[in-house]
Amino acid sequence: MRALVLAGAALVACLTPASTGAKATPHTATIVVDKLAFGELPASLRVGDTVVWVNRDMFRHSATATGHFDVDLPPGAQRRMLLTKAGAFAFTCKYHPGMTGVLKVSR
Repeated sequence: MRALVLAGAALVACLTPASTGAKATPHTATIVVDKLAFGELPASLRVGDTVVWVNRDMFRHSATATGHFDVDLPPGAQRRMLLTKAGAFAFTCKYHPGMTGVLKVSR
C-alpha cells in the first residue's frame, strides 16, 4: 500500500507545471505617458508579455531604446509592443530627452 501511495505522489510531482516546463501565462502591462513623464513602469515583465504604451499628453512622445524598440506616440495614441528579448532596456523620448526609463524584461 505504501508503495502505491509513493508511486501516486511521484506521478503527481511529474505532472506539475514546474516539472513539465510550462511557461507563465503572458501578461499585458500598461505604461501611461502624461504631463511630460512616463508613468510607473511594470516591475515583473517577462519575454512573451505585451506592453501597451498610452499617450494621455497633448504632445507627441516616443519610447525609444536604440537598436531595440521605437514606439511613436502621437497625442491620444496607444501602441502595443510584444516583448521578445530579455534584458534591461534604457529608453528615452526622442522628442523630450529628459524623459527616460529602463524596461527590465526577464526570461
